Amino acid sequence: MNLDLTPEQSAFRDEVRAFFAENVPESFKSRVRAGMRLEPHEFTQWQKLLHARGWGAPSWPKEYGGTGWDPTKLYIFETEASRADAPVQFHQGLELIGPIIFTFGSPEQKAKYLPAIVSGDDWWCQGYSEPNSGSDLASLSTRAVRDGNEYVINGQKAWTSYAHVANRMFLLARTDPDARKQAGISLFLIDIDTPGVTIRPVVTMDEIHHTNEVFLDNVRVPPSALLGEEGMGWSYGKVLLDRERGVTAATTTRLAQQLRGARKVAAETLVGGRSLLDDPRVADRLAQFELEVMALEGMVMRTMAEATSGQDSGPRASMIKIRWSELLQQITEYWVELQGYDAMAFAPLGPFEAPDAWAAKGMIYSRVTSIYGGSNEIQRNIIARRALGL
Repeated sequence: MNLDLTPEQSAFRDEVRAFFAENVPESFKSRVRAGMRLEPHEFTQWQKLLHARGWGAPSWPKEYGGTGWDPTKLYIFETEASRADAPVQFHQGLELIGPIIFTFGSPEQKAKYLPAIVSGDDWWCQGYSEPNSGSDLASLSTRAVRDGNEYVINGQKAWTSYAHVANRMFLLARTDPDARKQAGISLFLIDIDTPGVTIRPVVTMDEIHHTNEVFLDNVRVPPSALLGEEGMGWSYGKVLLDRERGVTAATTTRLAQQLRGARKVAAETLVGGRSLLDDPRVADRLAQFELEVMALEGMVMRTMAEATSGQDSGPRASMIKIRWSELLQQITEYWVELQGYDAMAFAPLGPFEAPDAWAAKGMIYSRVTSIYGGSNEIQRNIIARRALGL
């Protein structure tokens, strides 16, 4: 694996670096550095800015409105975004349902949905998890029954991120109750304002409303809402989840943001007239984190190199997802530990913003990373089956 950049890649890196230096709003940076998500209108603002530059869909083929970048350029893009404290793009439309639509959707679905995803005009949410079907997604109970020229959908979805601001939802529903549980599931694309869709907020421990319960009561949709073939939703869903873990792989560069935050606190905090960074225990811990982040980035680059050459990386996406989430949680926890009592600020209050005031919220939010996209326990099962044959 050659890690040296070609002249063309170096020029691309400089172009991306200059763009981020000129265009990342200062108001985003402290939250991004702490691993927090932006507000929905800020996500849309950022997406439209990238779209205007022609970078609205970095991982998509050109024919569907993407950049057509290879994995190396994608990695350069994410690395420079991390260096500049630039936000990630909201992934539900771009990296989850969009690629499923351009791979399995009809020409009409591609024309209807893809341009609005890239431009930021549509906001998608994911109707997968249910109260009794989280990691065991194949046991979902939401039903879609054909009634003449419509499907009638009934059920409940849980932990649906940003459903309250979305205008579209992709959801899995059981269309054949007699088939084995994976075979009887289909994937639907619905408008969130369809009669029968009810959204109730779930406010999480970080005091932010980003998750919801979604109730579907006799929701009627046309056959054109079905993506691909009936009964193939589980297969499409697995592809989608693999992409979600791949998104995680591409954003491992963001760990450097949290590590920089922890190192900054250590350098600026004085104990007995000396910087915490002069304490060999602190310096050793930060150095260990840096080594582990570098090792993880090496695994990501190897995975990208294999993707470029058409090789199957096996369960490595699951391995990366586990290690990324664990490291994020450990680094943000140590960042808060270094802050001591200053971490009690928890978040900016009015005009006052304590140094690294978002770190505690970032630490709390990081707990979800070992759950979403398939919990880490499920990832270990995937590794056990695919790598060890267990």
